[in-house]
Amino acid sequence: MEKKNKGKVYRQSRSNRLVHWLTAASIFSLIITGFGQMPVYKRYNVVKIPGAEWLGDYSITLILHYIGAIVLIFIVFYHIFFHLLQKQFDIMPKRGDVKESVQIIKAMITKGEEPPSEKYLAEQRLAYAAIGIVVLFLILTGFIKIAKNANLFDVPQTLLTITTNIHNFSTIGLIVLIGAHLLAFIIKANRKLLPGMFSGFVDEDYVKHRHPLWYKKLKK
Repeated sequence: MEKKNKGKVYRQSRSNRLVHWLTAASIFSLIITGFGQMPVYKRYNVVKIPGAEWLGDYSITLILHYIGAIVLIFIVFYHIFFHLLQKQFDIMPKRGDVKESVQIIKAMITKGEEPPSEKYLAEQRLAYAAIGIVVLFLILTGFIKIAKNANLFDVPQTLLTITTNIHNFSTIGLIVLIGAHLLAFIIKANRKLLPGMFSGFVDEDYVKHRHPLWYKKLKK
């Protein structure tokens, strides 16, 4: 049952918002502390900035990295099981999403008409899948690295090297995807989505215009 607010449409549930912001916080902490393992901050004198000395302490950044990883793993499992139980699959990629994404981007550039969309735009579904895959790679490779550090089992050097490379490249990939996600809000049409991640509600006229297929379902 959709919540009601005059002139607004309830787009993001409390659960979705919780997942979004906890994921953002944990990933941000993982990136910051992950670079502290290299050690980048000492090399570029970041540790000399007042209040940033702890970034050069390997033991501190390692513990914080593990805490961030625990939060991320918990929220990923919660997200998966919650949506399976609720049978909510609106964000999952669909056949034709690549073609539709090209059409939407072309329409944005030429100021033409976009194809009618569901609750999520095609490129949003593709971005969700890409970020999800990268996060899973980070979790899996992270488990192997933890097993090596904790001596849980013997990890061959070749496997460790491959794992480390995948972990590092996945981190770079995730940073690029997050950057693209944030840059998407430079486009005026996308800014209407921002209130949904805070209050849960978005403008009804926006939904009518840009997500007509979803709007029709809501009216039914």
